[in-house]
Amino acid sequence: MRVMALDIGEVRVGVAVSDPGERVASPVCVLPAAEVTGAAKPFRRLLEDWEPELLVCGLPRTLAGEEGPQAARIRKAAAAISDACGIPHVFADERLSSAEAKRSLREKGLSERAMRGKVDMIAASLFLQSWLDERARAEGRR
Repeated sequence: MRVMALDIGEVRVGVAVSDPGERVASPVCVLPAAEVTGAAKPFRRLLEDWEPELLVCGLPRTLAGEEGPQAARIRKAAAAISDACGIPHVFADERLSSAEAKRSLREKGLSERAMRGKVDMIAASLFLQSWLDERARAEGRR
């Protein structure tokens, strides 16, 4: 089954996908949030190209594991996206994924400006990979 991760922000949504065997997460792109929440053509095209069977949406949590202040907005947006495209969704802990994505891009020598369009899709791939690994462990595949 192919899974698509969405790092839903107010301005942008980072997109990542898994391979069909659910082993590896890869960053795909960043789209304007309005295109994703409104199921506009660019997002629908991504869904047609990748054919995900499940959406994994990042849910912001505090370091203590509580839902962060943006969680209610993310839950509402994820439900709207899921309803609009007819694909079920689940949530994954996205704690520190953006910070880790920025650190990784900084190590590659990217400036803050150059990172702007990449952080969200890298963050989506990071929390998707964690979700895939956790699922594989729970199912005894790893």
